Amino acid sequence: MKTSHDFRRLRSWELALALFAVSAPFVLPVTLPDGPSFVRAAVAQDMQKADTSRLVSVGGAVTEIIYALGEENRLVGRDSTSVYPEAAMKLPDVGYMRQLSPEGVMGINPTAIIAIDGSGPPETLNVLKEAKIPFQTVPDTYNRDGILQKIKTVGDFLGVPDKAAALSDTVKADLDAAVADAAKRPETERKRVLFVLSAQGGKIMAAGAHTAADGIIALSGAVNATGSFPGYKPLTDEAIIEAKPDVVLMMTRGGGHAMSDDELFAYPALALTPAAKTKSVIRMDGLHLLGFGPRTASMVRDLNAAVYGKANASQ
Repeated sequence: MKTSHDFRRLRSWELALALFAVSAPFVLPVTLPDGPSFVRAAVAQDMQKADTSRLVSVGGAVTEIIYALGEENRLVGRDSTSVYPEAAMKLPDVGYMRQLSPEGVMGINPTAIIAIDGSGPPETLNVLKEAKIPFQTVPDTYNRDGILQKIKTVGDFLGVPDKAAALSDTVKADLDAAVADAAKRPETERKRVLFVLSAQGGKIMAAGAHTAADGIIALSGAVNATGSFPGYKPLTDEAIIEAKPDVVLMMTRGGGHAMSDDELFAYPALALTPAAKTKSVIRMDGLHLLGFGPRTASMVRDLNAAVYGKANASQ
């Protein structure tokens, strides 16, 4: 006689979810990086042996790197920010990187997961780790070295360090050349760029220091007009006027999030800026602009050309 409570018939990820629900209040955190060296060595060895034949990638830059390494045949799923290259769009979408669900990820039966730092929520990450699926986090910093570290981390996890080293050399050379070209512009001639994340509800949400927008603006030979505060924050009218942006930079958006130039400069404070006088607004693909992946060198060139004009981009 069969019973509906036969745990042997549960799939591994279903059992992991059930066990986590019961045991979560009693699980004590273990911090491995500060533990004995033999523990760290054992973890590193396990990472090298991870089965990455059915891989879920979370984070647009991570997915781009996997394709750039020629290892896309491992992918069985990607998050909604992974929209490049176009071939990635054919993979099952497990959801937005910061709003992942355990069912969405484990429902496609991955053997490993690789995710950009900041993915979540934490409750989902805990469930995925409880399921004993190898899980690799990729550090996310907004500079040249951060891009190279991403490539190394992905290559090591996939067991293709030689491919990663070759890709890193190519990306490094291209990026260094693009940044050096942008840096030729004298400091006194550099334009002030205001990155507007959103302009909803009558408030301008802008990018400060230690953000992806701040990083790409600096690499492209311009100045972040609101780089005096960290992170993203809504600006007062006084702060917008004091920022004196020469250019407004935004991500290309569709649907109800789109805003015309006229609507943007209808904000009273923005109407008083140098950018309003010249109607200087730049809109770019968000992943390419802020992803800090293998294509960042081309974005440095594109943004420099858009800010200063193609004829002056290489001065």
